[in-house]
Amino acid sequence: MEVIHNSDVPIYRQIVDSMKTDILSGKFAPGECLPSIRALAQELNISVITTIKAYKTLQEEGVITAICGKGFFINEENLEMLRKQHACKMGEAFLEVVRLAKQLGITEEEVLDGLKKTIEREW
Repeated sequence: MEVIHNSDVPIYRQIVDSMKTDILSGKFAPGECLPSIRALAQELNISVITTIKAYKTLQEEGVITAICGKGFFINEENLEMLRKQHACKMGEAFLEVVRLAKQLGITEEEVLDGLKKTIEREW
């Protein structure tokens, strides 16, 4: 995980978004214990308070569960909800691309070709 200290996106939000992506990609399995708050803060060279805020946000969103004395664990039950949230986010990005393409007079074929090239380059 990496954070950008001079980003417009708050560091805690970067952590939340990164954790969600890591969970969906399989880096963290359902039921798996996350790094401790102190360990993550030290690894990212950030404040413990920032890490606490990120974990609290993930907990409020139902992504993780705190087990007293043991740590934070990935919620198995909410994995599908997380997938739906990401699919919705992706749908919004696609919609933005389509709207922009229409404004610029780019054809559907050009958009699909551009998407295919991007997938080939980035996948």
